[in-house]
Amino acid sequence: MSKKAPLKAVFFDRDGVLNLDHGYVCEPDRLDWIDGAREAVAALNAAGVKVLVVTNQSGVARGYFTEAQVDVFHAALQAGLAPFGGRIDAFYVAPHHQDAVEDRYRHADHPDRKPNPGMILRGLADWSLAPEETVLVGDKGSDVEAARRAGVVGLRFRGGDLLAFLRESLGERLPSIGS
Repeated sequence: MSKKAPLKAVFFDRDGVLNLDHGYVCEPDRLDWIDGAREAVAALNAAGVKVLVVTNQSGVARGYFTEAQVDVFHAALQAGLAPFGGRIDAFYVAPHHQDAVEDRYRHADHPDRKPNPGMILRGLADWSLAPEETVLVGDKGSDVEAARRAGVVGLRFRGGDLLAFLRESLGERLPSIGS
């Protein structure tokens, strides 16, 4: 039995994995962290593993908030991670939806919108990663399907403590993850 490649990066879905999904969350004052999320990101960073976020944000397409507001929310995520020694190395956002109010976001099946793998494929290329060096953690079937389409292992997070989930799910692939 061959040993799996060491992890070089973990792709995370955002809402429902790093922060609670209250539905179309983009206001920093509505940022509520998933238990163990900040510790998980910091532990991955400490182990030399890149942390990449891939998130569908159809609220932009629907006119609920702007891309600039998504950026502000992502800055709040970064600020919340800093005291734990964590950071997100890159955010990949799919603001598209077939029912978009603005033409520039209207697309019936955008290659970036999960379950399509576009954001993951860009992350692999941007960071010179092979699919077997990464995993994706998501809370929906569309996340796991996007990972599959990119050739990446997809892990389904069903709630609880994210750090405990990673310890259990990654096992020997990341033996130095925080204890």
